[in-house]
Amino acid sequence: MFNDIGPLELVTIIIVAVLVFGPDKLPKVIQDVTRTIRKIRDFSESAKQDIRNELGPEFKDFEFEDLNPKTFLRKQLDNEELGLKELRNGFDLKKEMADLTDTVHGRESGSSASSASSSGAAGGRIDMTKKPEVLGRDERPPFDADAT
Repeated sequence: MFNDIGPLELVTIIIVAVLVFGPDKLPKVIQDVTRTIRKIRDFSESAKQDIRNELGPEFKDFEFEDLNPKTFLRKQLDNEELGLKELRNGFDLKKEMADLTDTVHGRESGSSASSASSSGAAGGRIDMTKKPEVLGRDERPPFDADAT
């Protein structure tokens, strides 16, 4: 529960507690706090058990930790029934990004390179020394993939 509290922070908390409550009342306050935490945990476990019982037998493996989006996604991606591992392994992101970069810079010969050179970019670059064109009201400026 308190895994991220370091020794210096713990000493600071103890000093502040002694200053606020005093050394004579501090043990009673600690007992009250631990009793309250224990009651909250018991209430939480009871509520979880009630929810599991009400959901029925089809949700017997339900864990509340699965409601965390990271845990849920990790569990679903590891599920063999969905076939996501084959999809993930069949997709080469580096190759796709290299192809996209080549297309944007006009290095690829083919229809994508001709469309890049016809869009007004000489060799995949835009001449910044030219005076910008004034666009009409409904016209959009040219798309610059390097700027986005």
